[in-house]
Amino acid sequence: MKNIQIICLLLLAITSGCGSYFNQPLGIEKATLGENSTSTVTLKNLPKPAEPIVVGVYKFRDQTGQYKPSEVGSNFSTAVTQGATTILIKALEDSKWFTPIERENLGNLLNERNIIRSTRQEYAKTTEPAENQLTPLLYAGVLVEGGIISYDSNILTGGFGARYFGAGGSTRYRQDRISVYLRLVSTSNGKILKTVYVSKTILSQAIDASLFRYVNFKRLLEVETGYTKNEPIHMAVTEAIEKAVEALIIEGIRDNIWQVNAPVVKITQLINDYDREKAIAEETQLYGRHLYQKRGRFGLELSGGASLISDDYKSAEPRPMARGALKYLISPTFTVSGSLNAFWFGNKKKLEVGYASADLNLEAIILPFDKCTPYVFLGAGYTTNSAFENKFFKMQYGGGVEYLISDNIGLKGYAEHNLTNSDNLDYLENGLKKDSFLRFGLGLTYYFGKIKPKQKAVPTEINYQELINSK
Repeated sequence: MKNIQIICLLLLAITSGCGSYFNQPLGIEKATLGENSTSTVTLKNLPKPAEPIVVGVYKFRDQTGQYKPSEVGSNFSTAVTQGATTILIKALEDSKWFTPIERENLGNLLNERNIIRSTRQEYAKTTEPAENQLTPLLYAGVLVEGGIISYDSNILTGGFGARYFGAGGSTRYRQDRISVYLRLVSTSNGKILKTVYVSKTILSQAIDASLFRYVNFKRLLEVETGYTKNEPIHMAVTEAIEKAVEALIIEGIRDNIWQVNAPVVKITQLINDYDREKAIAEETQLYGRHLYQKRGRFGLELSGGASLISDDYKSAEPRPMARGALKYLISPTFTVSGSLNAFWFGNKKKLEVGYASADLNLEAIILPFDKCTPYVFLGAGYTTNSAFENKFFKMQYGGGVEYLISDNIGLKGYAEHNLTNSDNLDYLENGLKKDSFLRFGLGLTYYFGKIKPKQKAVPTEINYQELINSK
C-alpha cells in the first residue's frame, strides 16, 4: 500500500510538469519570421484610406527610465525595448494608412545624398551635362510623437502551494504593465490633432512539483519538475503600439481628419465597435475590474448543503439541507432575499428530525461590480418541524462568496449561523442555553431583469454619413 501511494505521488509530480516535458527545446532552432500579435491582424484588416498620409516619426522613445527588475544586485538592462521607433514605423506601414518617411536617422540620409551628388559631379562626362539633381525628399504632412511612458512591475503577484508528507507543488504568477501614448501633430500649424493612450499587461507564470520521500531504509527518492512561462516584453510593446495606431486611425476617421475608401455601412460599424470598446475601457479599473452593473434586478437561487445542530446532545452529525430563494436588488450593494428551506438534524442514535423555515435576509455585496465578491447577510425567520407542531422564531447571520460565471449566473458558497428562541429544537429541554444550528451550502443564482444604467455605458450608435454631413 505504501509503495502504491509513492508511485501515485510520483506520477502526480511528473504529470503536473508534463507541459515542460513535451515542450522542451531539445535542438537548435532556425531563424523564423517575427510573430504577429492579435493587434497586427486587426490593423491590417482596417478599411483602406482614400490616400495614404505621409508621416514622419523622429523619435518614439522609452520614457520610463525603468531598469529590468532583478532580485540579485544591480541590473542596468532596461525593462523595455529601446527600438520602439522601429516598431511604430512598421505598425504605421502595416496599416496601409501611412507612408512613413525616414526621420530617425535623417543625418545619415542627408550625408548619403551629398555623397551621391558629389560623385555624380566628379565622374560626369565632360561632353554630357552632369545629372546632379536628385529626387526631392518627401515631407511629412503629420508627425507621430509620444513614447512608452510607464513600466510598472509586480502590480499583481500571487500563488498557491501545498505539501504533504514530502510531496507537493506550487504555482506563482506576476503581472507587469506598460503604457503607451501616441499623438498626431500637424506640420502646417503644429496643432495636436489627436492623442490616444493604450496599456498592456505582461504575465509571468511558474509551476513546479516535487516529491521527497524515504522509500526504504537508507533509500531516498527525490523528484522535482516544473516550468516557467514569461510573456515577451517585446511582443507586449508591439501589441500596445499597434493598438494605439489602430485607435489613432479610427478616431481620425470619426473626427474627419482623413477620408476612408470603404462603404458607409462598414465605416459606421467600425466606429460603433470602437466606441463600445472605449466605453468599456472607461468603466474598467486597474486589475480588470469592470465598473458596470452585472447582476439583474431579480434573482432565483437554488442551493444545497448540510446542517449541524448545536443542542443538548453531544454527538451531533451533519444532515442535508436544501434552499430555494427569490432575490430583489435594492441597489448594487444591497439585496433583499426571501427563501424557503428544508433541512434535517441528526444526533448519533438519539435524534433524526426534519424542519422547514421561511427566512428573510438583507444581504450586503462587498464588491458589487466584481466577478468574485464576498457578501454578508442578516435576517430573521420562522421554523417548524415536519408535523407543524414544534414552531419557533429565529435570527440568522452569515457570509459567503459569489463568483459570476456570466452576468446572469452566479456560483456561491456560504455559511450561516441560526439563533433560536427555543430549547426544544432537539425535543429535549435541559438548562438555560437555547438551541442553535449551522447551515453550509453551495448553490447557483440566476439573475434577470437587467438594470439599465442612468447613463448608457455604450454610446448611441452613429451613422458615418450623417456624421460627415454634420461637419
